[in-house]
Amino acid sequence: MCLLLILLLLGPRAAIVLYWLAWPARWELAFDTFIVPFLGFVIAPWTTLSWVVVAPNGVNDFDYLLIAVAVLLDLASWTSSGGYGYRRRA
Repeated sequence: MCLLLILLLLGPRAAIVLYWLAWPARWELAFDTFIVPFLGFVIAPWTTLSWVVVAPNGVNDFDYLLIAVAVLLDLASWTSSGGYGYRRRA
């Protein structure tokens, strides 16, 4: 549990790399090719990470909620302007 919190603080991309190194068989169960997780690493890391967690056991009721939250986190990271947007106001 502590490792999971540390990975989340480092960011989803660090978590993806470490999770892939620790459990490559889980990634093989979740994805058929290399291109899909690579694109997920670049474009939607939270969604990729949540899909690897839920996909090998099958996607059930609560899993849809987890994937939806991950999609919202990815959308928020792409649409937020961060500090750059505040610079234009001043």
